[in-house]
Amino acid sequence: MAVNKKNIMTRYFFVVLVMALIGVAIIVKGAVIMFAERQYWQDVADRFVKENVTVKPNRGNILSADRKLMASSLPEYRIYMDFKAGGEKKDTMFINHLGEICEGLHRIFPDKSAAEFKKHLLQGRKKGSRNYLIYPKRISYIQYKEAKRLPVFNLNKYRGGFHELAYNQRKKPFGSLAARTLGDLYADTAQGAKNGIELAFDTLLKGRNGITHRQKVMNKYLNIVDIPPVDGCDIITTLDVDMQDICEKALVDKLTELEAVWGVAVLMDVATGDVKAIVNMERAKDGRYYEMRNLAISNMMEPGSTFKTASIMVALEDGKITPDYTVDTGKGVKRMYGRDMKDWNWYKGGYSVINVTKILEVSSNIGVSTIIDDFYKNNPQKYIDGLRRMSIDQPLHLQIAGEGKPNIRGPKERYFAKTTLPWMSIGYETQIPPLNVLTFYNAIANNGVMVRPRFVTHAVKNGETVEEFPVEVINSKICSDRTLGQIQTILEKVVSEGLAKSAGSKQFHVSGKTGTAQVSQGAAGYKSGVRNHLVSFCGYFPSEKPKYSCIVSIQINKGMPSGGAMAGSVFGKIAERVYAKNLRFDIRNAIDSTTNVIPAVKAGEMNEALQVLNILNVPTQKQFEEQKGKELWGHTQAAPSAVILQGQKPGSGTVVPNVIGMGAKDAVYLLESKGLKVRLSGVGRVKNQSTPSGNRLVKGQTIALTLQK
Repeated sequence: MAVNKKNIMTRYFFVVLVMALIGVAIIVKGAVIMFAERQYWQDVADRFVKENVTVKPNRGNILSADRKLMASSLPEYRIYMDFKAGGEKKDTMFINHLGEICEGLHRIFPDKSAAEFKKHLLQGRKKGSRNYLIYPKRISYIQYKEAKRLPVFNLNKYRGGFHELAYNQRKKPFGSLAARTLGDLYADTAQGAKNGIELAFDTLLKGRNGITHRQKVMNKYLNIVDIPPVDGCDIITTLDVDMQDICEKALVDKLTELEAVWGVAVLMDVATGDVKAIVNMERAKDGRYYEMRNLAISNMMEPGSTFKTASIMVALEDGKITPDYTVDTGKGVKRMYGRDMKDWNWYKGGYSVINVTKILEVSSNIGVSTIIDDFYKNNPQKYIDGLRRMSIDQPLHLQIAGEGKPNIRGPKERYFAKTTLPWMSIGYETQIPPLNVLTFYNAIANNGVMVRPRFVTHAVKNGETVEEFPVEVINSKICSDRTLGQIQTILEKVVSEGLAKSAGSKQFHVSGKTGTAQVSQGAAGYKSGVRNHLVSFCGYFPSEKPKYSCIVSIQINKGMPSGGAMAGSVFGKIAERVYAKNLRFDIRNAIDSTTNVIPAVKAGEMNEALQVLNILNVPTQKQFEEQKGKELWGHTQAAPSAVILQGQKPGSGTVVPNVIGMGAKDAVYLLESKGLKVRLSGVGRVKNQSTPSGNRLVKGQTIALTLQK
């Protein structure tokens, strides 16, 4: 039988083609498994073989001083579908419940419609994907639990195919509040913390890893714990959420108004140094303000006039001056070593001869620099030693990283010229972070005891304290009691009588000092005409028994700089709101709700007054006869148990009526109805009328009414 070579070659070709296609399919399937389904098969493998698997602990929470949650680790999820799990029975169930599943997904994730979910899921089913992403974004634990309740999704992953990938995400419930101080973690949490309290207390927060392995026991694979994970400790901070909110709102409102470059506000407990609030705001390209850097602890700026307090304290402590010591500041301009030293009001003619108290009240550059230059120019090291005695030059060694080190030069260092001393005395040629300035003023408020600013008080676990961080004293006495008493008196007058009135309050006394400094333009120095200034106010309240100290610093590049009007006004708002937050009222002064409250009632139309009082159920005593349709004007008197309404005898129409005690509306109506003209001044009730009641009425005559609350 002859062999058909053509048939053999055809069959051979088809065999080779089929084998080639099978080979290509194997390669494609291998690629899909290696890349697209890698995670799924890795999970499957891990279910059967696991040796020395690291188990991550739960990271500890960061809490405010009043135990409000400020940072916590919360799980987030990505959800997937294995369309091959469960076989045909599951597939039939999936198709039967597809509409219900898609409606449920739309309810949980409203940004995608049910139709979009249906189209998306059918595409995954068509592909037969084993690791198909159901929703593109990470979802919360609550959303995950809601999705897990949907038909098919509520089956275990081997029967239903629904499975998830969990992520441990750090969340801040109060958003950006104190964000830079709290700190952040890297996106890959395995890398740990980046900055702030998260980094400083990372070893306490992160806990210790555990180890497990997988073992087959009685035909079942079990996770055997070798070393259990130890969850991290909770960190209790000194921050107060309400005070933080008060400071942030007051500062951002002012920054927005001024279109400022940046601003900081720090509120500290005087006795302990506990930082109750710390705000760092910088203007972004969109014109809004965000926390980007911890400027309060790191910004190395020339402090300006807030430094004058330290200079005067050195001279007071050395016995060179007293609060009554006088300096002739002339007309506001003084030539010092070839440079003009100017007071802010030089264009108005200056302050002439003023004493030390007045020098700080009006923040006279000439006054301070003249004192320091006169007494220390032959021995500038003595002045520097005086500053260092008060520890104003010392780094704070804070609990969190990133602090700047104060830069105060001495005469033995380079570039200490003759002009250095007078300009240093008023806050130039030195660099001190805002928190260091506040720490100095806090020491003045704290009877001379300088305490280290504190951000964290202790670490706790399961309600028990693991580690405490006590109050630390930097300097037990920055100066003598005599100097301390003198400077405390002066700082109170700076607010009550000086340029810092905006920082004051009608409710309590405030002490502090304003600061305004031109910001150096680098190599170009201090260019005239450049409106780039640092305005600040640092002080404490209440003056008699200081509870809190606070600094507000703002950098502006527009408008006329004013430490009092700009930074001082922010300080004033913060102080009043914090003071109001801590008010405690005596219960004995409370009103008994079972008794009638007798209000003060203005004079006026008696029928209308009676109608309003009756609606409010206020007891009344009438001393007039009601006449329907007729106006009856009169006066009122508050008795212990009722409001007495006294009718006014009707005049003849030719005399001026009595409007004393009436509100402006009633008084104007009554007088103008008689043909008189009225001129008002003040607010409140009528206290005086220029033409007394009973005088002859002349139509067109003008009567001046003085109103007072």
